[in-house]
Amino acid sequence: MGETSVAYRDLREFVNKLEAAGQLRRITAEVDPYLEIAEISDRVVKSGGPALLFENVRGYAVPVLTNTFGSMERMLLALERNSLDELGEEVVSLIQPGEMPSGLWDKLRALPKLARLASCLPRSVRGGPCQEVVERERPSLDGLPILTTWPGDAGPFVTLPLVFTRNPETGQRNVGMYRMQVYDSRTLGLHWHVHHDGAANFRKARAGGGRMPVAVAVGADPATVFAATLPLPPDVDEMLAAGLIRQEAVDMTRCVTCDLEVPANAEIVLEGWVDPEETRTEGPFGDHNGYYSPPDEYPVFHLECVTRRKKPVYMATVVGRPPMEDAFLGKAIERLFLPLVRLFLPEVVDINMPAEGVVHNLVLVSIRKEYPGQARKVMYGLWGMPQMALAKTIVVVDEDVDVQNLSETAWRVLGNIDARRDLVVVDGPVDALDHAAGLPHFGAKLGVDATRKTPGEGYTRSWPETVAMSRAVMELVDRKWPTYGI
Repeated sequence: MGETSVAYRDLREFVNKLEAAGQLRRITAEVDPYLEIAEISDRVVKSGGPALLFENVRGYAVPVLTNTFGSMERMLLALERNSLDELGEEVVSLIQPGEMPSGLWDKLRALPKLARLASCLPRSVRGGPCQEVVERERPSLDGLPILTTWPGDAGPFVTLPLVFTRNPETGQRNVGMYRMQVYDSRTLGLHWHVHHDGAANFRKARAGGGRMPVAVAVGADPATVFAATLPLPPDVDEMLAAGLIRQEAVDMTRCVTCDLEVPANAEIVLEGWVDPEETRTEGPFGDHNGYYSPPDEYPVFHLECVTRRKKPVYMATVVGRPPMEDAFLGKAIERLFLPLVRLFLPEVVDINMPAEGVVHNLVLVSIRKEYPGQARKVMYGLWGMPQMALAKTIVVVDEDVDVQNLSETAWRVLGNIDARRDLVVVDGPVDALDHAAGLPHFGAKLGVDATRKTPGEGYTRSWPETVAMSRAVMELVDRKWPTYGI
């Protein structure tokens, strides 16, 4: 799919693709952005249903799109691939270290790769559909159908924003997805965690003094939205990542009121700023871990300008008790980063971050074990990677265990571990939403070595063989199966 398709130009092209594939339902009945849309979306995603386009939102002329990525089929359509593993291999083939050309012939062979990378760099353009309408004199959020998703939420929240900032010291662009609470028609809370790059830029702005410009895009082509969720290193531009996924550059246009650039084909853009010395209580909010995250102090986004298409679509996601739409985004991130993990830990065979673990609470890893202590080496290696630094529990099994099969993995793990020998507890950074940790952002992590043990690990008995039928008998029964009348 990825080799022959042309990248989606914008969100509406993807909506048309979903509809043609039978993966979109248009809702014409009147619906309320206060809780009702969220309840509908929650039921549909948990039943494996389609993306939803609410065309008759009470009090608003703007339709709402939810559950856009809420199935594996839609994730493949969004990223224009036949499999998610295909995407990870493509990215690694472009950025794999240790392949810098030395001689003339090596340089010539590297030209196609360099040309492809260059073609994916974000491209600056003048204007764009996102600036068909400019509201600068009296900018307001009042015309946007921003959802309130759970009864205990502190208010409406923008849940799928692409938040653009720059490193005040280097000018490096960052795009992150940080929820935003609506306080009034011109101010929002900006919820970035201490580990996020946006928060790092905010801290640097505080040290330097002065306002920090922020731009927020709502609704874009699916690869660009997905790129904003990726846990990339600080010096990697998410818009380059989007270009690599799309296999085509993202068109970027300068904001009306600041020098930040945003996707030219976005649906809605909010331009504004934060004062590094100003915070306000944000939350509670029914979060992706299935619990309300408590109120805390976060920066305040001040709206200076709204630009949008003439007839925009408001894109939102509903998070809560898993599985939800974000579980499929998380699975795509997992498959994208698996080949990158293997660059540093080549013994890794597969990884699964199940929806029940809300990405960071549980990581299942299968490895080719060759020496004592290798499982622990893998645990520590993963915790040392930016993408896995917040993993709360890492379980390591042997290569013959299918970690995508939770039943098989649980059977193997529960049978293979000796609690005193195989459990590793370390202290370190944890996700800001980890309510079990005694301190914010810091707590204990668990490593579980469920691999077969060897004499080098103090195991002096014979490890038992797994019960399995012989291949000859299995093939015999396969041939005779129709005769059994079962």
